[in-house]
Amino acid sequence: MMPVTSPQRRPVRVGHDERERAVRALGEHFAKGQLEMDEYEDRCARAYAARTTVDLDALFDELPNPFAPAPHPTQSYPAAPFGREPMTGLPYSDKSKVIAGVLQLVLPFGIGRFYSGHTGLAIAQLLITLFTLGLGSIWPFIDGIVLLAGRLMDPHGRPMRS
Repeated sequence: MMPVTSPQRRPVRVGHDERERAVRALGEHFAKGQLEMDEYEDRCARAYAARTTVDLDALFDELPNPFAPAPHPTQSYPAAPFGREPMTGLPYSDKSKVIAGVLQLVLPFGIGRFYSGHTGLAIAQLLITLFTLGLGSIWPFIDGIVLLAGRLMDPHGRPMRS
């Protein structure tokens, strides 16, 4: 049986992250007393069985919905001088993940994270490297590999370009 959808939102397949986010949101509603124990357990089971956004939306019928439709990415980010990410439509950052990763590998004490705008993490890596007399540089080195291989977002929520 196909669920009835609103004209604004068509069903889209969800993954593990969306299901986990729904369960966390249900846990917050349960903690606030907005759900009884049996309702919470039932909705959590339905969240883990959800296949589409419509299935997840149904879990929040009378509750604040963390999956409410967001504005189209072009509305919230009008300018995209470096292009847009094909899957999400978000504009690419002015920072490059390749540069961040190479800086992190070559200078393994947080320089790549300073470049990418993640200053808190960069300071932590710098302090750990300094206070362990260089032995802590393994963390920034591994982080450099993650920067090169992963999907990194800048501090403004834009994906970094390759």
